[in-house]
Amino acid sequence: MNGLQTLKMALKSIKANKIRSFLTMLGIIIGVSSVIVMVAIGQGSTKEVQDQIGSLGTSLITVTVTGSDVTFKEKDAEQIQGVNGIKAIAPTVSGRVTVKNGRNNTQLSMIGTTSSYLDVRDLHLQSGRFIADLDNDNHSKIAVLGSDAAQTLFGLGNPVGEYVKVNGTSYKVVGVLESVGSSLGTSGDSMIIVPLSTGQRLASTSNIGTTYVKVENEDMINFVSSLIERTMYTIVGDSDSYNVSSPKDLMETASSVNKTMTLLLGGSAAISLIVGGIGIMNIMLVSVSERTKEIGIRKAIGAKRKNILLQFLIEAVVLSSFGGIIGVGIGVISAQIFTIATGTTIAYSIPVMLLSFAFSLLVGVVFGVFPANKASKLDPIQALRYE
Repeated sequence: MNGLQTLKMALKSIKANKIRSFLTMLGIIIGVSSVIVMVAIGQGSTKEVQDQIGSLGTSLITVTVTGSDVTFKEKDAEQIQGVNGIKAIAPTVSGRVTVKNGRNNTQLSMIGTTSSYLDVRDLHLQSGRFIADLDNDNHSKIAVLGSDAAQTLFGLGNPVGEYVKVNGTSYKVVGVLESVGSSLGTSGDSMIIVPLSTGQRLASTSNIGTTYVKVENEDMINFVSSLIERTMYTIVGDSDSYNVSSPKDLMETASSVNKTMTLLLGGSAAISLIVGGIGIMNIMLVSVSERTKEIGIRKAIGAKRKNILLQFLIEAVVLSSFGGIIGVGIGVISAQIFTIATGTTIAYSIPVMLLSFAFSLLVGVVFGVFPANKASKLDPIQALRYE
């Protein structure tokens, strides 16, 4: 008996017991579809986080002073400018302020910074101008609004040239930024930017909290980070009182965490594939018992042990492969439904789909061997007498 005939017999046997065959495949279907959905969600989450981090700028280094008792002034931040490979720096102070225009009143993130902030953070103006060095020198009460802040305070009107009250003091709006959206759960559009000297007054501190550094060449970012680390240690003297990070570091960390989560989710879902394999073995054992006389007749007319073994093994593989194909289809559809319902980003992985299908075939082989081997060892005389 050739392979094609054996395959036809397996399909005939499956077709004769449709409901039982479907229930047998159900574990494989659930397992494969679960793996595809879980991995798609996990990889989609990784991609979304990486995109958000990437939007911060791939040539950006963030220097944050974390020690509460550390004194770090503007002149200290300017020492970073002397590090090789740095294009520009933007020291900042931050805080929360109440901004009012007529009856419109809102709480905004306040950033006090210098004229280089626009270039360092790769921002663009929607209208007006940005902060100038002269504004910082003169402690000017001027402000640049984020796009959401401008809409909240002025609606559809043009804020440039108008005045707002910041913590009760009048500030002139000189510019509005283009929308940058949210990144890592923080909106970049609900903020107000003022000159550094003015921001220090609003925040009641002269200390620089965060300094943004733009590197000339993003390929040098690790090298420049090391140089900044040395400079900061010279200035601060305590490595625990500051932090030097880049989007690349954050990407690697986020990617590592998400990969671990994806493996855990995929591994948990893969357990149902094992359960499905046990179901296949159970049904195949039942099938061997039901078809004992058929096996005896086939052996009596010349069927060899390997023919019987191959027949039942192919039947198990066909069941698991059908379950794998259906599981892949349901997994793709389920992931699509999930992203439509929740708005979550997903990322399909062709290798994972192929691996899930290959694993379902392997399950069919592994759990089909025992029943097939049992069938092939039946004594033909005893099998013919079986009732």
